Amino acid sequence: MFTVADDIIRTVYNSIAGISTALAGLMSAVAVIGAKMSNNQHKVDQAWDWLKRVWIAWAVINGIGAFIAYVRPLLDGYNTLP
Repeated sequence: MFTVADDIIRTVYNSIAGISTALAGLMSAVAVIGAKMSNNQHKVDQAWDWLKRVWIAWAVINGIGAFIAYVRPLLDGYNTLP
């Protein structure tokens, strides 16, 4: 039962990570184009702030996957009492 749940979680996470990467790339392009085409400094600053938020959100989403993939196996066996 746990192996099936683990497979489902990994499949769902891989889908979310792929979609988030594609959307982060698209939103980055929109933010950069908006910043470069704007003639108002306030809008340019907002576009760069938006770009930072997009990449921070992307890093958090993919950081969860890195934690699951690399740190969780190090903790196997600690969830039982001796």
